[in-house]
Amino acid sequence: MTEPAAASVPERPRVVIVGGGFAGLATAKKLKFAPADITLIDRHNHHLFQPLLYQVATAGLSPADIAYPIRAILRSHRRTRVLMAEVTGVDTANKRVITDSGLVPYDILVLATGARHAYFGHDEWEAFAPGLKTIDDATRIRRDILMAFERAETCTSDVERRALLTFVIVGAGPTGVEMAGAIVELARKALRWDFRRIDPRQTRVILMEAGARVLPSYPEALSVKAKTALEKLGVEVRLGTPVTACAAGRVQAGGQSIDAGTTIWAAGVAASPAADWLGTAKTRSGQVVVLPDLTVPGFPDIFVAGDTASLAGPGGAALPGTSQVAAQQGAYIGNVIAARLSGQSDVGAFRYRHRGDMATIGRKSAVVDFGWIQLSGFIAWLLWSLAHIYFLIDFRARVIVMMEWAWAYFTFKRGARLITGGEESGRR
Repeated sequence: MTEPAAASVPERPRVVIVGGGFAGLATAKKLKFAPADITLIDRHNHHLFQPLLYQVATAGLSPADIAYPIRAILRSHRRTRVLMAEVTGVDTANKRVITDSGLVPYDILVLATGARHAYFGHDEWEAFAPGLKTIDDATRIRRDILMAFERAETCTSDVERRALLTFVIVGAGPTGVEMAGAIVELARKALRWDFRRIDPRQTRVILMEAGARVLPSYPEALSVKAKTALEKLGVEVRLGTPVTACAAGRVQAGGQSIDAGTTIWAAGVAASPAADWLGTAKTRSGQVVVLPDLTVPGFPDIFVAGDTASLAGPGGAALPGTSQVAAQQGAYIGNVIAARLSGQSDVGAFRYRHRGDMATIGRKSAVVDFGWIQLSGFIAWLLWSLAHIYFLIDFRARVIVMMEWAWAYFTFKRGARLITGGEESGRR
C-alpha cells in the first residue's frame, strides 16, 4: 500500500517593500516576526539619516556618520531579504515589481520611494544648482564649496574672486536655512586661518525665497526669529525673490543677475514616479493620492508611504514630507500588514501625531515648534542636537556625531573637509 502524497506546504505571503528610507525601514522593522517572506528593495545599500545630510555637504560630518548598511540593520530579521536594485515599474496585473535585476513577485506591496529634486519645469538648472537628497549629492556639494575657496585662493581677478566666494541657496525651508547657516560658519570660523591670499570671512551667502518668509511651514513668530538669527550670522535673506534662471556661475532672480561660484537648490521636491507605475491619481508634485489606510484606490494590497504619498492631515492640509511622517506611516503599514497576516481585526485609519518641527541656524541657535510651546535660541539648539543624535540608527554613529559636534563647538574646526572625486559634474 502506497503512502499518501504529503500535502504541499503553502508558501508564506510575499511582502515587498520598495525603499529603505524612514518609511520602508519602519515597515520592515514592524514585520520582523510576521508570518511572511519580506523583500526590501533599494537602489542604495544604506539607510540615510537625511536631516543631517546638510552637515556632510558643509564638511561637518562624514557620510558614514549618518548612513548605515540596510543589511546590517535588518541582520536579525531572518525572513527578510535585502535586494539592491533599481525599480523601474510595477506590473499590477501579475503582481510583480519590475527591477533592473529582474521581476520580484509580491502579495502585498509597500511603495516608499521618496522624492527627488523639483525645478518647476526647468530641469536643466540641476547641472548648475544641485539639490540635496543623497550622499552623492552631499559629497558633490561639499566638493563644490571647498573647491570655490581653493580656486579663490589662486585667482588673480578680484571680480572672479568675489564671485567664487558668493554662495546662493535657493529655498528657505529647513534645508535651505540650515545650509545657509552652516556655510557661513564653515567660512568664517573653520576656514578662517587656512588661507593666505583670501579672507574666508568675506564670503557672501545669499538665501533666496520666493515666498514671504523663511521656514514658511513654521509659526510666523519663529520664522521672524529664524530670519533675524540668519541675518545676525551674516546671511543675506531675500524674500519674495523667485529664481528665473540658473547658469554656470550665475543666478537670475528678482530682476537681478548675481555672479555666484556655487548655487544650491533647496526650493522644491517631486515624488518618485510611483503614481505612473500604478496608473493612479496623483498630485501636481506626483504624489500618489491614498486612502486613509494608506492603500491605493482599487489596490487594497498596495500601500504607499512617506514622500510618495499624499494624505490630508487633521487640519485638512496634506501631511508634510518629513521624516517623522514617513516613519509613522511606515510603522502603521507594518502593523496593518502584521494584523492582516495574523487574521486580526483592522487597526483603523492612519492618524498622524505631530512631534514637533526643528531647524538649526548655526552652531548655537535653532527654532523648535512643539505646537504647545515654541522655543528659539541656544535651548532650542540643544533640543535639536539631542533629538537628532537620539534618532540616528547606529549607537556608534550617535557617539561619533556627539563627539564631532562637541569638537566643532569648542574648537570651531570641522574634520571632514576632504575634496574627493573627479571634476565637478558638468558645471563651472
